[in-house]
Amino acid sequence: MNWQTRITEILNINYPIIQGGLAHLAYSDLAAAVSNAGGLGQITAMSLDRPEQLREEIKKVKQLTDKPFGVNYAIGQHGRPFEQFLQVAIDENVPVVTMTGGNPAPIFEQLKGTSIKKLVLVAARRQAMKAEELGADAVMVVGQEGGGHLGRDDIGTMVLIPQVVDAVSIPVIASGGIGDGRGLMAALSLGAEGIEMGTRFIATKECIHASELYKRRLVEGTEADTVIIKKSLGAPARAIANNWTTKILEVEKEHGDYDKLKDLISGQANKRYIYDGKEEEGFAWAGQVMGLINDVPSVAELFNRMITEAEQIREKWAK
Repeated sequence: MNWQTRITEILNINYPIIQGGLAHLAYSDLAAAVSNAGGLGQITAMSLDRPEQLREEIKKVKQLTDKPFGVNYAIGQHGRPFEQFLQVAIDENVPVVTMTGGNPAPIFEQLKGTSIKKLVLVAARRQAMKAEELGADAVMVVGQEGGGHLGRDDIGTMVLIPQVVDAVSIPVIASGGIGDGRGLMAALSLGAEGIEMGTRFIATKECIHASELYKRRLVEGTEADTVIIKKSLGAPARAIANNWTTKILEVEKEHGDYDKLKDLISGQANKRYIYDGKEEEGFAWAGQVMGLINDVPSVAELFNRMITEAEQIREKWAK
């Protein structure tokens, strides 16, 4: 069946499926696997220590696939400079750049005069309208079911996507609570022209940096096993509930400021869980879609399953 949408046309991909930025996890192996399967894989830039490391990852992806891929910039990480990292993507002629968190305007400015496609992750209608005004080629819209950092308004994907579709003329990509062919078809029904998945791609064979314990928790857990942390900092984010997140919430309840929380919510605490499987010494991001994750397939197997399921739904609708 024809899976062409404005998103597949803009990004030059077969299926309108995008892999999320996935801090500390989205590197060449996963990005290339997603792109080879017909979607858009991504490298996470700001989880790397130096711009040259990003250049190495980009070169690895190019060795593993001849398909389009993207580089994600999480620009809200307490003012960490991104300009040199972004220049690497420009120098390497990366086809797509995505932006999450913070004000994307400086990235748009630096990308002026390039042919790089620009996608912005938003969590509210007003943010989507601003992204379109800045010149975004598309917006990725995440509902409150999603994993990692979310919007402050607690709006679910089913309500948020149609709102944004009605508010902007550029294509909308749905994110949050999507992990199978049913989610893909639901998103298209709401007016989106593609989907972004994060948590579902962690539980794949090619997400080699994720610990076996992390993947097992995603498979065994349910949608009730996640919790929102960092709300008191104005940066709500969904993680797997454990003793560590309970500590974070206790500090937040006592009106603890960033200084009191910074060690608990640090990248190091995140990596202790996701890399080393030390779940009592850290935390891991996950969306409510973990309630739909039952196995750890290859990326190609996941794509085949999703497209088959989606096409069966199309056939049922056609009757």
